[in-house]
Amino acid sequence: MGSSKQLITNMLASGGIAVNGNNPWDMQVHNEKLYDRILSSGSIGLGESYMDGWWDCEALDELFFRIQYHRVDKMIPQDLNTLFYFLKSKFLNMQTKDRAKEVVRRHYDLMDDVFEATLDKRMLYSCGYWETATTLDESQDAKLDLICRKLKLEPGMRMLDMGCGWGGLANFAAEKYGVTVVGLTISEEQAVVARKVNEGLPVEIRVHDYRDLDDKFDRIAVIAMTEHIGYRNYRALMETVAKNLTDDGIALIHTIGGNYPTKITDPWIDKYIFPNGMLPSAGQLSDAWKGLLVLEDWHNFGPDYDPTLMAWLKKFEDNWDSIKDNYDGTFYRMWRYYLSCSAASFRSKKNHLWQIVLTKPANLGMYKSVR
Repeated sequence: MGSSKQLITNMLASGGIAVNGNNPWDMQVHNEKLYDRILSSGSIGLGESYMDGWWDCEALDELFFRIQYHRVDKMIPQDLNTLFYFLKSKFLNMQTKDRAKEVVRRHYDLMDDVFEATLDKRMLYSCGYWETATTLDESQDAKLDLICRKLKLEPGMRMLDMGCGWGGLANFAAEKYGVTVVGLTISEEQAVVARKVNEGLPVEIRVHDYRDLDDKFDRIAVIAMTEHIGYRNYRALMETVAKNLTDDGIALIHTIGGNYPTKITDPWIDKYIFPNGMLPSAGQLSDAWKGLLVLEDWHNFGPDYDPTLMAWLKKFEDNWDSIKDNYDGTFYRMWRYYLSCSAASFRSKKNHLWQIVLTKPANLGMYKSVR
C-alpha cells in the first residue's frame, strides 16, 4: 500500500469511513491516483476527482457529515490552492462592485433551468423553516412568513428587499402583508424574473449595488446576501442598512454563519459554486454593526438547512432528465457534490443559519421576538 493511500485511508477511517467498504457512506475508489490528487490539491482535488468519476459514494451527504463532524478534513495538509485563496482574500477586496458581479455571472445568471429543477415553486435559494412544514414549498412559505412576522410588517409600510433574488419575498410580503417593496439585485437575469413574478403588485425591482443606495425604508430584509459580500464589506453593509432605515424601523439579516471568523472560503466552493464568497462569524457581524444598530433578536435554525438541501438534491435528481441535454455528467456530479456537502455542513453544526433582527439606537420601542 502506497504512502498516500495509507495516509488517506487512515484519515477516512478516523471518521468511520472505509475505502471500498459496504456502508452507504463509504468511498468507492475507481482510480488509484486519487490519493496523490487529494494530497497534492486538497479540497479541489477531492471535489474535482469526484466530478471526473475517480470515486463514488452512495450517500455523499453521510460521507461528508462524517468528514466534517470528525474533522477529517482538518487532517489534510494545507496545499498551495488554500494558500493562494488565503493570500488573495487577505490582500484584495474580493467584493468590489466589479468583482461582486462575478458570482452573478458564474452562478446566478447562467443556470435558471437548474434552479427551476432544484428549488421550490417560488425559487427561494435559502433555508426553509421546517418547524411544522412537511414539504419544500411549505418550508419556504413558512420561512417567508417568519421573516414578515419578525419584521412586524403592516399594510402601507415601505420595505427594502436587499439581494432580492427572483422576487419571492417581495411577492409574498406585498401580497400577504400589503406593503410596498423595492427589491435590489445586481443580476440582470434575476431582475427580469423578479419583475415578471411581481407584475401587478406594488413592487419595484432595481438592478443596483447596495452600496449606492440612498433612500428610506420602514423595514429592510437582507436574505442570503451577506455570505457573498466578503468580510471587508460587512461594515459597509451595516452602514447601508443604518443609513436607509427609518429611525423607528426594523431590519432582518438572514445569513449562513460559521463557528470561526474566516477570510477565505473552501477552494472548491470558490472555484465552482460561489466565487469570492465566505461565511461570516458571529463576532464579525456584531463588530460590523457596532455603533450603528442594536441587536434585538438572534435566531439559529441551522439544522433546518439540512432537510432544505436534501429536498433540493432530491428534486434536482428527479428533474435531471428534463435538463440533462443542456449539461454533461460532470455538471451533474458537481451539483450533487455541492448540495450533499452543504447539507452535511449543517448536519455537523459546522455551519449555521441565523436570522438577526436589528433596530437603530433611536428606536426605543420594545421588540418582542417571534418564532
